[in-house]
Amino acid sequence: MDLFVGIDMGTGSTKGVLVTEDGVVLASEQRAHEMSLPRPGWAEVDAEAVWWADVCAIASSLTAEVPAGSRVAAMCVSGVGPCLVLTDADLNPVRSAILYGIDSRAHAEIAELTALFGEAEILRRCGKSLSSQAVGPKIEWVRKNEPENFARASKWFGSNSYVVAKLTGEYIQDHHTASQCDPLYSVREFGWNTEWSDRVLDGLDLPRLAWPSEIVGKVSADAAASTGIPVGTPVVAGTVDAYAEAFSVGVRHPGDLMLMYGSTMFLVQVLAEYRTPAPTGRSAGSTSGALWTTTGVEKGTYALAAGTSTAGSLTTWLQTVTGGASFDELMREASAVPAGSDGLLVLPYLAGERTPVFDPDARGVMAGLTLRHTRGHMFRAAYEGISFGIRQILEMFDDSDTPVTRAVAVGGGLRSPVWAQALSDITGRTQLVPTQAIGASYGDGLLAAIGVGAVSPETDWATVASEIPPNPEHKALYDDLYGNWCELYPSTRKIVHAGAQLTR
Repeated sequence: MDLFVGIDMGTGSTKGVLVTEDGVVLASEQRAHEMSLPRPGWAEVDAEAVWWADVCAIASSLTAEVPAGSRVAAMCVSGVGPCLVLTDADLNPVRSAILYGIDSRAHAEIAELTALFGEAEILRRCGKSLSSQAVGPKIEWVRKNEPENFARASKWFGSNSYVVAKLTGEYIQDHHTASQCDPLYSVREFGWNTEWSDRVLDGLDLPRLAWPSEIVGKVSADAAASTGIPVGTPVVAGTVDAYAEAFSVGVRHPGDLMLMYGSTMFLVQVLAEYRTPAPTGRSAGSTSGALWTTTGVEKGTYALAAGTSTAGSLTTWLQTVTGGASFDELMREASAVPAGSDGLLVLPYLAGERTPVFDPDARGVMAGLTLRHTRGHMFRAAYEGISFGIRQILEMFDDSDTPVTRAVAVGGGLRSPVWAQALSDITGRTQLVPTQAIGASYGDGLLAAIGVGAVSPETDWATVASEIPPNPEHKALYDDLYGNWCELYPSTRKIVHAGAQLTR
């Protein structure tokens, strides 16, 4: 029997599955890890000590579960992204990997590159404005601020393509990840934008492009010794974790949307055609331009995406600073609080914000706090604040040429019934919960199976287990609170920006 290994490197853990061509999970593994936050606005990971070590350990565990008479027929790895891993010619990282949009250090480089290339032209070619999500400004930041590291580098990767190189020796980038490496890639044309990439890369080599399910190489002898994956096993390109997860739950058709509950919230919608967003005007706090048009997972497709900078990381922080009570205890307390949290409103911008306000200097705000509010109120208000932000994002999605028609909810945050129900109530959307909730690694398994032709490209392993409809009794209350919540950010922006300057 042919089996497939899928491994995903997330923000807080790496997960792997061993699956059959019918989508049956035979084994799964998980390893927790942490990112480094060395300075305000910075977020990093040691690519070799964390990502590669996790992949080696998980792959070894999974291959030990392969039944007699079966074999690993292909492998796929996805990971957080877009990230920047700079290595020398021997794949030794020259510095820690710089993470996706939660790392906002390159704010000056974003402005400089936007002025150099022109925002309207960037939008036309790249499908989005430059932001903390873009890889190009991160490369520029290293070149300007760490010239000794930049001089040692010859290759640059995302999280998954770095692991692909360690597995196979091949230097590739998948089309979707490349489409978030602005301004290096032209989304409309599905290819490198060499005019701009030559300027930004300044001598770094361009990797070969491949679609996520495309076979890009085979496991080398050295990698086999480290991972337990047999020598010569085909490896497909993989992609960014959120998109692999969307693929895993059947978000494959125009109007389909994935809501991913995690350390951040990420939204992926399949588009019918290429979409150029409106300019941001480069003013902090502008909502237009805070959406990202990218390539999709499947060849020749497009997607629209948005991501917050905090979500589960906010409630994890609250859990720590309020005494470290168990998750179950906190959920009991939050569940006992009425909808609306007795007037307590939270802006969840503790790490700046990507979507909906496009502002790295945004900060968290708790408004309406009184002596009668409890820890449970704070947790419920945090979940509601995140959900108000998602409502604002969904309104932006509906303004596109392909409005949302179907929403699938995934991710560890669904453990919180308070959060999931609040989001349905506040947005007025029914969320579909899939039967298989393992996540991106499951989508990786499907991409691997498609890549080697074990299943057809149209194969979809997803089924729906349950639905979370909105509670109509809460509609009027949340509509009123949403209006107040939308006023909170512009009313406090000047104050929190002044505070942000103190941490520069």
